[in-house]
Amino acid sequence: MEQLNPLTEFFRSIEKDQRISITHIGIFAALLQFRANEGNINPIRAYRHEIMKIAKITGPATYHRCIKDLNQYGYINYIPKRNRNQKSVIYFLV
Repeated sequence: MEQLNPLTEFFRSIEKDQRISITHIGIFAALLQFRANEGNINPIRAYRHEIMKIAKITGPATYHRCIKDLNQYGYINYIPKRNRNQKSVIYFLV
């Protein structure tokens, strides 16, 4: 049940946040699933395509918009890597 804590906290945080859409929720849930698969580490290091596959998102622009929003709104700390051979770093703040 401890694994559900970050998701529960996220839902409490977004309850009154009108900026958050279902796509944001899907990406955050995919990030948590990826994190669980990696042993619940914080931060995680991931390629965009790994998270998009879990979230069932096909558009890179949608992914980037939503992950940048989650970063800007304070739900995660997203550190993108410009080199395609390096994974981005994502810290969980919630």
